[in-house]
Amino acid sequence: MQRRGFLKTMGLGTAALALPKVLFAGPKAQARSNILFIMSDDHATNAISCYGGMLSKVAKTPNIDRIAADGVRLTNCFCTNSICTPSRATILTGQYSHVNGVYILSDQLDPDRQNVAKLLQNAGYQTAVVGKWHLKTQPAGFDYWNVLPGQGRYYDPLLKEKGRLWEPGNAGGQMHKGYATDIITDISLGWLRNRDPDKPFFLLCHHKSPHGLWEYATRHAHLYQDVTIPEPASLWEDKSHRVPASRDCVVTIGELAERMAGRATRGRKGRKWPTGRLDISGMDEKQKKSAAYQKYLKDYLRCVAAIDENVGRMLDYLDREGLTENTAVIYTSDQGMFLGEHDYYDKRFIYEESLRMPFLVRYPREIKPHSVNEDIIINADFAPTFLDLAGEPTPPDMQGRSLRPNLAGQTPPDWRTSMYYRYWMHGDRPAHYGVRTKRYKLIFFYSLGLDKTKGEPMEPGWELYDLEKDPREMKNIYNDPLYVNVVKELKREIFRLKRELGDTDEKYPELVKLREEHL
Repeated sequence: MQRRGFLKTMGLGTAALALPKVLFAGPKAQARSNILFIMSDDHATNAISCYGGMLSKVAKTPNIDRIAADGVRLTNCFCTNSICTPSRATILTGQYSHVNGVYILSDQLDPDRQNVAKLLQNAGYQTAVVGKWHLKTQPAGFDYWNVLPGQGRYYDPLLKEKGRLWEPGNAGGQMHKGYATDIITDISLGWLRNRDPDKPFFLLCHHKSPHGLWEYATRHAHLYQDVTIPEPASLWEDKSHRVPASRDCVVTIGELAERMAGRATRGRKGRKWPTGRLDISGMDEKQKKSAAYQKYLKDYLRCVAAIDENVGRMLDYLDREGLTENTAVIYTSDQGMFLGEHDYYDKRFIYEESLRMPFLVRYPREIKPHSVNEDIIINADFAPTFLDLAGEPTPPDMQGRSLRPNLAGQTPPDWRTSMYYRYWMHGDRPAHYGVRTKRYKLIFFYSLGLDKTKGEPMEPGWELYDLEKDPREMKNIYNDPLYVNVVKELKREIFRLKRELGDTDEKYPELVKLREEHL
């Protein structure tokens, strides 16, 4: 088969053919759009009903769904490093972790580094961020900010407001009585009401929810009380097909049962489960897992319910004030989340539930209602898109591209057909990188601690999934002789992307040696 035909079969299309870029010409004569970017923390697509997942019949999100109904739903939006701090840095800078310097949770975003808020501010936008920041240093490029120190609290949260003394790291803040999701929305709406109506705005409304440990609003205490949440098939997965580093991950639903029962010491030692202890006395392992799954999902989905209500408040405000037509409303999460799939909670892995981000956009001037886009999008594309909506160019040091034409159904012919992922932290979840195309996913669990992540090395290995035949990633086919050529082509694609993005491993000789041994 000729290379062009082979690439098409693989889902790589013509990514390597270097076609000229086609720029989307938006309506220049009209006023620059306002941008409302609403981002939750760890909100999986499977917990948003417009995505039609397993939970969509029992857990509705009608207000978030309004954005999709009035605009576009992206089905292949992916995170380049599925953990909170690095993802947020990528969204602001348009750069991968190895470029912006935020690799792991403990890293800080350099306030002197260029970011999209600074660029929009310089272009005349009013800029604000409210809620979860999680980048440790003082926000830069924002006319107003009021952010949670660190992860923040669900009830009576502390918030650090511009104009008051900034205490470094996760310290400081003034207490606000109430539930965090409501308060973050209140402050966001207050800023919108008091902005200069003659200038366009860029508002980041960042919710803490539904990050664990999950504490729902008291008004939702009985939501789903009489509902049995359906279990994913992969909750009971036989993981013998996986490499040891991914197979032996500790963030399982079974382990969560012990934490909920107060028997385990993962996380904060001796910390009580915030929504009440799970009684697992007399249960066998299967019963414990099922009970923990039900409690986890109900706690989580109750947190989501408050987000949905508050998204509705934001949309209603725009409608009342006549701002709907000229405001691009975006709903997303900083990464995906395991909701029992593969017997996991948490994120970090390149597996679909963790990798995939929800991304919904309403912008009536350009986007048709009920649109669906299946292009491969990455979180490094967000900043260039914001700039494009403002009529501003993308700086050459940004590694993403504006997806504005894609949102309007005009995907450029040279749009990417693969994406590169790298999770740098290494400990109870292994360090790894990989490539995802429309059809395949190849992962290298190199499982080494590099630089700041000095966890004990684990046994390395490769995994390959045919997402067309195995969308739930239940069968690692890396050693299947039928896929020998697929493996070769995908390895070439990984290293092409690594070169293109400047993540070549040369400064890690132990990794280069390991990589060569396993090629």
